[in-house]
Amino acid sequence: MGLQKGSNKDPREQGAQPPFPDQQQRPPGSEAAMEPRPDDGEHSYRGSGRLEGKAALITGGDSGIGRAVALAFAREGADVIVSYLNEHNDADETCRKVRESGRKAVPVAGDIGAQTHCQHLVERTLREFGKLDLLVNNAAYQMTYDSIGEISAEEWEHTFRTNIDAIFYLCQAALPHMRPGAAIINTASIQAYKPSAQLLPYATTKGAIVTFTKALAEEAIKQGVRVNAVAPGPVWTPLIPSTMPPERTSTFGQDTPMGRPAQPAELAPAFVFLASEDSRFITGEVIGVTGGKPLS
Repeated sequence: MGLQKGSNKDPREQGAQPPFPDQQQRPPGSEAAMEPRPDDGEHSYRGSGRLEGKAALITGGDSGIGRAVALAFAREGADVIVSYLNEHNDADETCRKVRESGRKAVPVAGDIGAQTHCQHLVERTLREFGKLDLLVNNAAYQMTYDSIGEISAEEWEHTFRTNIDAIFYLCQAALPHMRPGAAIINTASIQAYKPSAQLLPYATTKGAIVTFTKALAEEAIKQGVRVNAVAPGPVWTPLIPSTMPPERTSTFGQDTPMGRPAQPAELAPAFVFLASEDSRFITGEVIGVTGGKPLS
């Protein structure tokens, strides 16, 4: 189950190694334009029915971690709502892969920074699948800055609307419809624990996500719903070439003990674990997938 065992290669060599070709995209970025292309697990993830019959809503499901999670959930037996902003080609590709795995996939475009759209996403999930078992709050926005003086109030507010306000809106709309055994999984970051000055708004929201996860877990478990988070280290996704200068993109992830960034496929098993009965006694926790960088 999960990722197939690979060869006996050094684990530092399992994913693409920097330096990467210089590249830059306009936000929110496209996976199809990345070099090398991220590994979403299409050729490696094997399911074992751990999410059979579940209905999932995944934000940022068009690419990166969200696509890998959508594909893994499908191969574990779940149907998926793929929430995304406006990356239609990437979202269509995610849905194609989910459907080829034998499950339903429904793409829904829109800005999760708007409360009404978050409510619509929950309503659409219920209308399509009749229930909502798994909510994955994964979508995020970041941009790099050299100093706090460069960050506009609009930029600060946009980052918070996308990264933390949306999680509040979605959880508030979803929880009344979630039954015992359901799960909410939020995507935090190592930036919550080891923040970079150049990612000040993003890092601040990721710290808020950790606190939100732990606080909501206390309430949600009263109705049998578990709330946890995954905290990735550097991951090779469209967020990187679309929000970082080329010189930082080319060496991205080089500072981890493994000497490389994670591939999205390497994050998906942690989400599957937290979504499944395997983690039924875990709530209010954060699982780090950081390539050897400690969270504390």
